[in-house]
Amino acid sequence: MRLTNYTDYSLRVLIFLALKKEEELSTIKEISEVYSISKNHLMKIIHQLGQLGYIETIRGRNGGIKLAKKPNEINIGDVVSKTEEDFHIVDCFQEGGYCAISPACKLKHALYEAFLAFINVLNGYTLEDMIHNKDELNQLFQSTVDN
Repeated sequence: MRLTNYTDYSLRVLIFLALKKEEELSTIKEISEVYSISKNHLMKIIHQLGQLGYIETIRGRNGGIKLAKKPNEINIGDVVSKTEEDFHIVDCFQEGGYCAISPACKLKHALYEAFLAFINVLNGYTLEDMIHNKDELNQLFQSTVDN
């Protein structure tokens, strides 16, 4: 299994925001600097995470972004499922995909079973599970900013 950078960055944004105090706002610039991710790319991610209801954006001079839900209410499998473009692991998973052995192939069933196991494992975690080591994460973020 492999996730796109888009999903990876989406999860990173959520982790960053989960480490903030409940009403503390963050900025795209701040997140961009911590993770060394393009601001333009982050803007697209932030927009979608807002549309999906994971984050809240506050416009204006003192604006920023924050989580719209508590970390224990954000399921990692749900985020991955909603931010990944597709899960077409192999060509035959795609509509119109072709493989000469597709009618008799057992591999696609095994791969589909593996995909379901992958999602089911992620469904067992929330964003809160990803930030149990808050102090360590905050220290790493701080050292990134200091450099």
